[in-house]
This record gives sequence, C-alpha cells and structure tokens, in this order.
Amino acid sequence: MPNQEFHGRIGRTYDESEPWWPEQTRAPDDAPNVLMVVLDDVGFGQLGCYGGLIDTPNIDRLAENGLQYNNFHTTALCSPTRTCLLTGRNHHSNAMGGIAEISTGFPGYNGHIPHENGFLSEMLVEQGYSTLALGKWHLTPAESGSAAGPYDQWPLGRGFERFYGFLGGDTDQYTPTLVYDNHQVEPPATPDEGYHLTEDIAERAIQFIGDAKQVDPDKPFFTYFCPGACHAPHQVPREWADKYEGEFDMGWDEAREQILERQKELGVVPEDTDLSPQNPDVDNWDDLSADEQTLCARMMEVFAGFLEHTDHQIGKVLDYLDELGELDDTLVVLVSDNGASAEGGPRGSVNENRFFNNVPEDLEDNLEAMDELGGPKYFNHYPWGWTWAGNTPFQRWKRETYRGGASDPMVVSWPNGIEASGEVRDQFVHAIDVLPTVLESVGIEAPHEIKGYSQSPIEGESFAYTFEESDAPERHTTQYFEMLGTRAVYHDGWRAVRPWPLGQRITAEDLSATTLEDSGWELYDLESDFSEAHDVADDHPEKVLELAQLWWTEAGKYDVLPLDGRSVERLAEPRPEPGRPREKYVYHPGGQHVPENAAVRVFNRDHSIAAELEPSDDSFEGVLLAHGSRHGGYTMFVEDDELHYVHNYVGVEEYQVSADEEIPDNATELRMEFETTGEPDVANGKGASATVRLYYDDEQVGEGDVPVTTPITVGLTGGLSCGYDAVNAVSEEYRDRAPFAFTGDLTRVTVDVSGEPFVHPETAMDRIMARE
Repeated sequence: MPNQEFHGRIGRTYDESEPWWPEQTRAPDDAPNVLMVVLDDVGFGQLGCYGGLIDTPNIDRLAENGLQYNNFHTTALCSPTRTCLLTGRNHHSNAMGGIAEISTGFPGYNGHIPHENGFLSEMLVEQGYSTLALGKWHLTPAESGSAAGPYDQWPLGRGFERFYGFLGGDTDQYTPTLVYDNHQVEPPATPDEGYHLTEDIAERAIQFIGDAKQVDPDKPFFTYFCPGACHAPHQVPREWADKYEGEFDMGWDEAREQILERQKELGVVPEDTDLSPQNPDVDNWDDLSADEQTLCARMMEVFAGFLEHTDHQIGKVLDYLDELGELDDTLVVLVSDNGASAEGGPRGSVNENRFFNNVPEDLEDNLEAMDELGGPKYFNHYPWGWTWAGNTPFQRWKRETYRGGASDPMVVSWPNGIEASGEVRDQFVHAIDVLPTVLESVGIEAPHEIKGYSQSPIEGESFAYTFEESDAPERHTTQYFEMLGTRAVYHDGWRAVRPWPLGQRITAEDLSATTLEDSGWELYDLESDFSEAHDVADDHPEKVLELAQLWWTEAGKYDVLPLDGRSVERLAEPRPEPGRPREKYVYHPGGQHVPENAAVRVFNRDHSIAAELEPSDDSFEGVLLAHGSRHGGYTMFVEDDELHYVHNYVGVEEYQVSADEEIPDNATELRMEFETTGEPDVANGKGASATVRLYYDDEQVGEGDVPVTTPITVGLTGGLSCGYDAVNAVSEEYRDRAPFAFTGDLTRVTVDVSGEPFVHPETAMDRIMARE
C-alpha cells in the first residue's frame, strides 16, 4: 500500500523514537493462484475433450476435474481476443479492432491499449500477486516492438513482473526471436541440441513460479502462459507427428463426421446438432489426387503432433504445481484465442514466405519436403480442409464472425473452489467475461485507478455463477462481434451474422439498404441450431431487423465505427513509425536483432551495404549484416578471407556473389552495391533482377548477376542483425556455424537506400494478417 502515513514517532535521537514499517501488501486470505493458458489458432473441435481426434490428456484431465464451456466466444482474431481476456473490455474499447499492424487513426483501431483499461496483471500485482507472462504477447503497437521502445505496452509495462517469450504474432519454434523482460536474448540451445520454444517456456514457467514460491510460499501468482502453438509454423519433433501416421488418411470430410459423433458422445454439443453446410472454399477430399491426399494428411499429422506436444508441456506445468501442493488451489482458465486458421491455403504450405511473395508452391517440391515437415527447415501450415474440420461442427474459420471463427474451447479448473467436475456448461460466455470472473474468484474488486489512470468500467460479466449452477440463466445476454468488416450479434439465444469479403471496402451505399433481402444478414436460432447450420432469416424478418439494429447500437457504444473492410488501402494509412524515413540506416555490431517492421527495406531498389572496419593485419570471418532467415533474405559475410554476398530467394534458391581476391591487410571498408537491371514482376513472385558488385575500399573485387530476387518481404520471422546472423541463418554457406559472429573489429554497417522505395500493398496485407 503506497504512501502510507507513518505511525511511529520521530524524536531527536533513536532512543527517543519509535520505528514503524508500512504494512506489506498481501492478497486476500485464501486467494487462489491463477493460471491462464491461451492456445493459438486451436479450433472448437481439435482438443480431445471437445471431440477432437488429437490426444490432449493433460487438458482433458483439467476438464475432468473442472468444467468445459461449449458457448465461449472470442473476437475471431488473436490480439483483439487477448486484450479482452486481460482487460475485461471489448476489443474496440481496447483500440484493438484488428491487430496493431493494420491500425488506423480511430479510437477503436489505433493499436494502443488505453492505460484507462487496466490489465488483470496490473490489478493483481497491486494486490500482492506475483505476475508472470510467458510466450506470445502481440499486444505492443507495431512501431514499439524494437529496442527503441517505448516500453509502456510491453509486458513489464502492463503489470507483469517477469516475461519470457516473443512480442510478435508468431515465431519459429526452433530459432525464436526471444525477449527476456525488456531485452532480447538468444535461445539457450540450438535445434540440433533439441531446442523447442514450447518446451522452453514451460521450463521457464516452472522456474518463475518456483523462484517466487520458495521465498514466499503464501504469495499467490498470476501466470499468463501463451505458447505459440498451434499457430504456424507447425513445428514439432518428428516422433510426435509420426505417432499419428495414417490417422488422417480418411480426409477432412470423414473427420468432421467422426468429430461430431465424438462431441455428441461427450456431451459437448446437443444430440440434435447438425454439421454446418459444405464450405464452398474447400474441395471434397475424394477430388484430391493421391499425392495431394498424402501431402495433406501428413500436414495434419504434424499439426496433431504439435498440439499433443503442447499439451505435454502444459502437463509439465500442472505436474509441477501438483508437486508444490498448489494445483488444487489454482484457478486454471484454458482457452483458444480464435478458431482454427486458414492461412495455409487450399493445399497447405511448406514455406509461407513463398505465399507472401506470390511465389507459387509446387506439389512436387512439397512432396519432397514431406519427410521433414515439422522440422526446422520448413515453415509449414495445413490446408483449408483441416481448418474447417478443426472447427467442427461450425462454419468457416478464424477472421470471420461465424461460430467457426469466434466459438472456441474453454476449460476451467479449480478443485478447491469449484465442487462440480467433469461437467459441461452452456451459458453464453465471452472473452471479456474472464477478467471479472477471476476478480470475483480471487475476492478483489476492480480498482478505480491504476498508476494514476482513472479506470474505465469493466464491460464483461462474471460467469462464476456457473461454477455450481449448471442450469442458471445466463447473465451475458447481448454481445456484438466485428472483425475486418464481418459482423455478428448475439442476443438471448439468437445470433445474426453479416459476412463480408475480406479486403472489400464498405461504402455508405452498402449500408443504406432498406429491405431485409438486400441487407445480407443471416439468422440462427441457437436454441435449436447449435452449429449455425440453418439460416432462418427468411422465416423471421422482424428478428433480423431487431438484431441488425441492435448491432448498430452496440457498435456506437463500443467504438466499432467507422466500419472498415479495407485491406490494401488500410496499409497506406499514416501511422506512427519507429523512426523517420531516411536514406541511410546505420547498424552497430552486437546490438539487438531489429524486428522486420523496423528494419530497412531494400527490395527492388538500388542500394549499398558498407561495413566499416578498424584496420588489422589479422584474419577474420563472420557475418557483417544479415536480414531474413532460411526462408528468404540476404546476407553479407566474410569467409576464407574473402567477401561474399548471398541473396536467398524465398528459400528456393541462393544466389551468391564472391570477391575474386582476399581482403588486403588494413582494409577499412567492405562494400556491396546492388544495381537493379530489370523490373519486378510481383504478381508472379519475381523481384527485380540485379547486378551485384563487391568492393574493398574503392577497388572492385567481384561482380555477379542475381536473375531473380525476393519481391516483397523476408517473412514474418526474419529481422535484421549486424555482426552476426541472429535468427535462422539466411545462407546454407554458414548455417552449421550460425550465428557466425564476425571476429574482426567491425565499427558499423551503413545501408544506403537513396533509390526510390518499392511497395506492393496487396501482398504486404497478406503478410501482416498472417501474424494474427
């Protein structure tokens, strides 16, 4: 309790005085620990306890000892949902109507979560809790994720005392871009040494909890545990995927039937639930060729292994809490942030950076990659059909406001606080309801002020009443949904949905329809149609009108407007940047890895890279500058006393230009000049061809042509590093020695981009949205 009045006595000397210590802030007596587990892109029908075909024994035991909710809803996208979970306010109220990378200058969309909307961590830390965050964050404004900050929206700026994980939307499971508290760190081991991110954060969670409990065993903790799984890349040690060999050969059509049958047997859906209609974007399994079926089945095997492996790491944390004697007194809330993801395309992907650069995937190439899917070589994602099956019995998927995108699994376990176990609850619950439920369970009221910021009202409704009252009337009776122009609203058992094509602008004319036939709203009676399989809008026009009007009322209340379905145009919105645009970017060796959104952009433009050295007679080697990863990028390095430049074309081909002679003694500058020689053909995945020239000081020592370059981006997991290759090494030339740090005396590296920048907004939008 800060600023407590001194209650002792201060005299002229110690003998005349009486000491007094401020009262230590303690959580309420018997307040439970809180463990919030947020899975990524896991659909309603994928966990074992929800009828899925994947083994999740540890999550299942939470359900056996607790409650499952079959009417839990999210926003249909990751960052917006996570703001709801942590603040108890709607995503537009949190300025996170989309993800921060597509922010616009309006209150519901600017990507800066108001400090007036306090986080659960900020509330609990002031009430005597240890607050720990691990794994995925993705709640920092896009311009604030580099070492330049500001840090007020990083985990430690929002009430967490310790953090270990990654700030962005996804990362490579074998070579992640890790942040420890407020600074970057290297992974503690390599893929060859058996490193995997999910295992790492589970071990860190155990360490963080143990660190606190061994000193103050009575102090409860709030641990926010967010593995990157099961977001792409689907990466897992081979033995986990091989366990499922042949298990998905039946295809996604039959899988949906099997999952629904299991869901009915488990009681997580009503007996009369129908499968939602055929998805028009998904081919029938039997229409695929034999090779396509083989590849798609293996991609699902890898995903299944990835999910079970994640479940195993969750089990490690639960087992540790059990060993401490804390598990029964821990309120565990496990959710997914949105429905299963369709970012893999109709046939899946083995390197999504090809997709971002419009480079088509080749079936033969992907078949050759099949044996290594799930390993560090590929950034793989399963096809749309498995996405659809993963959201059984609902329609559609992530990003859309049908139940397939917005209805997700939620398991709640608290043996010492909830008498019921192994039961299903069907009351409507939304992500904004989790925070008030935790506060009620802990015995803490939401504060009126945090760090000098007067707090906004909590918009969620506690569902703690459902813990012991299975038939209690639901208290959250109205909820709007909006994501990328798609809309929905729930009210008293009815749900209206207004689909909208992704990326299509919404005009005033689109919203001026006066007849229900033109409005495009669909209507579902969830009392009799759990899966939204039967649109009854034509039968209840008055209900459609009522709910459509209700949506607009809610939209006005929660900063949803202006309704914005744009994609490409949204990228052109003026927004804050990590630094002013400039023609020269100076990087220093040994510094932190620069995230992709903050790094220099060189593609399809003339540029140069100049490395300045302190004169030396000694030999040296290593990376001068690297930008990207094995999935695409470029690197300049020294090997065998010669300068080399490699352009990695989206992981398909490496084009290398090398100096013709060794670096002379006392050289002070090693330079590469990149001159474009052709126009980019972005639509067909080809960046500008170029001639590359290498120099020692002012003497040209090498020249070569690069026939095709990466047209758009180095990918989501690639950033820039100076003096070493920080992530998943760009070039095969030194991958076995990565990070291949430079051994000479490197002063700085300057990238000159005085040529005109090149931007392809359509593909940039695809890249940004995949970070969800």
